[in-house]
Amino acid sequence: MKTENYIITGMHCAACSAAVQRVVLRLNGVENCEVNLITEKMSVTYDVQKVGYEDFVRVIEKAGFGIEREKPKAPEKNTKPYNLFFAGLFSIILLYISMGQMFFGNLPVLPFADMKSNPLGFALTQIVLCVPVMFIGRKFFTNGFSTLFRGNPNMDTLVAIGATASFLYSSAMTFAIKNNSDAVHNLYFESVAVVITLIMLGKYFESRSKEKTTDAIKKLMALTPDVSHLCNGDEVTDIPTKNVNVNDVLLVKPGEKIPLDGIVVKECSNVDESMLTGESLPIEKKDGSNVTGGSLNLNGMLYIKISKIGSDTTLAKIIAFVENAQAKKAPIAKIADRVAGVFVPSVIAIAIVAALIWLFCTKDFSFAVKIFTSVLVIACPCALGLATPTAVMVGTGLGAANGILIKNGEALEITNKVQVAIFDKTGTVTVGKPVVTDVITDNHEEIIKCAATAEAAVEHPISSSILQYAADKGIKIDFPDNVQNYSGFGVICNFNGEQIIVGKSDFLACNGIDVDVYLSQANKMQSEGKTVIFIGKNKKILGIIAVADRLKDTSVNAFKKLSEMGIKTVLLSGDNKICAGYIADKLKADDFFAEVMPEEKAQIVSQLRKKYGVTIMVGDGINDAPALTEADIGCAVSNGSDIAIDSADIVLMKNDPMDVGAAINLSRITMQTIKQNLFWAFCYNVICIPIAAGILYAFGGPLLNPMIAGLAMSMSSVCVVTNALRLKHKKILR
Repeated sequence: MKTENYIITGMHCAACSAAVQRVVLRLNGVENCEVNLITEKMSVTYDVQKVGYEDFVRVIEKAGFGIEREKPKAPEKNTKPYNLFFAGLFSIILLYISMGQMFFGNLPVLPFADMKSNPLGFALTQIVLCVPVMFIGRKFFTNGFSTLFRGNPNMDTLVAIGATASFLYSSAMTFAIKNNSDAVHNLYFESVAVVITLIMLGKYFESRSKEKTTDAIKKLMALTPDVSHLCNGDEVTDIPTKNVNVNDVLLVKPGEKIPLDGIVVKECSNVDESMLTGESLPIEKKDGSNVTGGSLNLNGMLYIKISKIGSDTTLAKIIAFVENAQAKKAPIAKIADRVAGVFVPSVIAIAIVAALIWLFCTKDFSFAVKIFTSVLVIACPCALGLATPTAVMVGTGLGAANGILIKNGEALEITNKVQVAIFDKTGTVTVGKPVVTDVITDNHEEIIKCAATAEAAVEHPISSSILQYAADKGIKIDFPDNVQNYSGFGVICNFNGEQIIVGKSDFLACNGIDVDVYLSQANKMQSEGKTVIFIGKNKKILGIIAVADRLKDTSVNAFKKLSEMGIKTVLLSGDNKICAGYIADKLKADDFFAEVMPEEKAQIVSQLRKKYGVTIMVGDGINDAPALTEADIGCAVSNGSDIAIDSADIVLMKNDPMDVGAAINLSRITMQTIKQNLFWAFCYNVICIPIAAGILYAFGGPLLNPMIAGLAMSMSSVCVVTNALRLKHKKILR
């Protein structure tokens, strides 16, 4: 099986995308096919032994559409402004001449276009003004009839049939004027022109609005500068960023964007990574710091050795992540797809039936034509097709702007239903590396100097934390002599003729040091999940140092926020029950599991799903990958392993547990918007089509004019897209 993406051209509404999806799914060997109207992309999963690209081309072109492997350089625009201007100009003049004389008989017009004195000239003038508008909007007719004859009618088909019927009937009435001047009252040329113009206007606004749904992608793509400053010794040369290679050293000046991922090798500066992670505060970068392409260098020079280029960069992966999310449909979209597939044929049938009923009842062919045209032009499959993808695109874009990457529409929808959030402890709710938390002694500087001196000869996370603490306190250390490292127990060394012993209490006791004075305090700290190191010098105890992987600053608030949202919280830890229980209590988690082996995490996720419902698993390590996959939604922090991130449905770029609640809230407001859009699209058609068919008129109410119907149809799509764009201004964090 293979999954590929293609560009589909010639689609104008949901009926089009539904037709493409339908013909491709009929092919033997195609497992799944999704067509996105907004992005014009088709994602298809197929058996390469049974079907291929040539088959897709054959069925899609037969259905009246195009397929391409690459995105066109100049995407087709639905309406050009100058075309819209001329169509509007001709339509306004036509309205003035036709409707003006009907409602305001004394309006000045040229003699040959006067309805009373020259009815034939009046009709011919309207034809002369109507035909240019039909020519400008000729795509409605070419596309509409083409798809109709190919068996895949769409929105253009409705417009084409309605406008053609009105034009032909009005033309017939024009020929009848010579024998019957009253036929001048049965002309609908202005309806044809105004309907086409209004739909073009709606398409123009819709197109402009849809462009805004891709703002997130455009902004991300604009983050990479076109030119980089390549350093070759003391010489700096400007070259295209696309020509930069791994291990090249680049100079980034203050105020410039960092071209690609790399490591700082010289100088220091503050860097703004907000466009990538949503983190508003600048981050200090110095020798050895990792920097991300697309971030902004604020106030200092930076020399960067490039480590990743092309599709391997963080920015490229973010863009691919967001594009993939926007191309894939949410499950709720299938409702609209099923309706869109039968919508246009049903509307054509309703229009014909309604026209025949009124013709039978009134014997008025002109009236039946008006009903027929109104039903066709008011129906709007576009609103149905735009309801879900626009909201998904804006929602995933909003997430990306806040450092929350969502893999696809399905993940976005399911996250809305999460009932239990499961967190791995180390690196997810904790910082991920031990730091010194407590120093109990009578001589603070001496104990730190002794501990750091002994640990300077040892490679271990606890050693690193003590050395870092000493550096932060400005305590100078020297390398010891005669170092004896007893792995898992402690270190013995000599310095300036004095013996230093660092390690567990039993280790110091075995070497003749009395540790009883600090045992009770050590036991208390160990019950809090801290690792305690005893330090002795010349057979005397100096004190104890506690080291722990501390909670992230936002972890407690993150668990509190989830509880307020009605979501159960669970902590998974490999630590002993006392330590895990202490951390879970600080977080106020609803439940916790201690001494969990990596292979047990997926089993626990499965158990919790049965107990609570939809699960989200948050983790960062390779050993979290099975659990991330087992959960309904896998959520990885971006400083985690590549395997964890690849297994996840959501990636948190800021490594902030608060963003778990933000992601769930984002899903909730996006789904709310989708439901609003679908409600509006369905209700609009359910209410407006019967009105256009004359149901109100039958009971003494008004009759819908085709021009009003055309305006309503155009505005319905604009309303759906505009409602989706409201998401951009929603607050999802904190």
